[in-house]
Amino acid sequence: MKIAVIAMGKIGLPLAVQFASKGHEVVGVDVNEQIVDSVNKGIEPFPGEAELQDRLSELVAAGKLRATTDYADAVPGADAVVIVVPLFVNDETWQPDFGWMDAATRSLAETLTPGTLVSYETTLPVGTTRNRWVPLIEEVSGLKEGTDFHAVFSPERVLTGRVFKDLRAYPKLIGGLSDEGTELARKFYEAVLDFDERPDLPQPNGVWDLGSAEASELAKLAETTYRDVNIGLANQFARFADKNGIDVYKVIDASNSQPYSHIHRPGIAVGGHCIPVYPRLYLFNDPDATVVRAAREANAEMPNYAVDLTAAGLGGSLANTTVAVLGASYRGGVKETAFSGVFATVAALRERGATVVVHDPMYSDEELAKFGWDAYTLGDSVDAAIIQADHAEYKTLTPAELPGARVLVDGRNVTDPAAWQTVTRIVIGA
Repeated sequence: MKIAVIAMGKIGLPLAVQFASKGHEVVGVDVNEQIVDSVNKGIEPFPGEAELQDRLSELVAAGKLRATTDYADAVPGADAVVIVVPLFVNDETWQPDFGWMDAATRSLAETLTPGTLVSYETTLPVGTTRNRWVPLIEEVSGLKEGTDFHAVFSPERVLTGRVFKDLRAYPKLIGGLSDEGTELARKFYEAVLDFDERPDLPQPNGVWDLGSAEASELAKLAETTYRDVNIGLANQFARFADKNGIDVYKVIDASNSQPYSHIHRPGIAVGGHCIPVYPRLYLFNDPDATVVRAAREANAEMPNYAVDLTAAGLGGSLANTTVAVLGASYRGGVKETAFSGVFATVAALRERGATVVVHDPMYSDEELAKFGWDAYTLGDSVDAAIIQADHAEYKTLTPAELPGARVLVDGRNVTDPAAWQTVTRIVIGA
């Protein structure tokens, strides 16, 4: 097959590599010329994805994968076009911004030829594939869905850093607008993916048809929103436990010892492209979902709560103090700040009069400065520190690396309590 992948980001590029590794001809499209040039040189543009560099260099050299900024170079004659363009959500209004997706869909439609399967993998509000993208494609291309082309929704379900592993581990969900489109999607994904044996699943691992594009859209929103709601519940348990001198971690472990409880862990923030964003996409269609809204609001408040704990540990005031925020990334081991708790944590500290410095082993001082932060070097004197990301380097952290610190708020519960006997160590919920 000839396959076009629209957007060569941290999900799109590994997908293109996976498709090409199955013997197909893949052309990636991206508006960023630097990414395109990097891909065509066989160099991964964003290091950190397992297996990506080795696969990429091999496939580019073999002529199986290339990239372009020109839709007209990639889309015409393609058997399938997979779209993984980012969909943004306004942080204040919680409304989706369809701008990039609209532009990509229009450019795709301008170059679309009959007989193509169009698969959206970007997470979307329910009904978007059928009611927004398909009419736009039909209007611009003059082609008819179900006759000249077929559209499906098939959500990506992977984490950056482990995309290839996750592609094998999880069922590939599809939802078409017609039986024929669904069957084309099933055959397509069976031809480009491999699946691990999963005896724990109710049906064999592989391509799962959910019956409609809407069901497939909802499945992705449901699985991610569940996690946000679960973490929100854990965070509220933790705050109650703090007020009552209870170790919530012992409570959670005890509760989860029977098979009907699956409480997640509390923490300073829920970040990344997925978990803090997709509940808002769900609320776009279901604004009266009070449980979803309350959990999102509870989780968004946790950085401020961690700052409250820091202030309390220092006697109530942060004025004229220096506080180090450890971890700019939204989670450990990933060089990515999307919706990271670092932003709200830094803002809350500054509002209370603290001088804030930021450390992250994955970022240089110059990179941190671009965010408007003063970089912190372990070993420099501070009054307190807050662990925001669970980088492996922080697990062995000791007071000697934070000289002068009277308080450590471990927002991820990663440090060794025995190493912090001389410093007030505060863990959310413990």
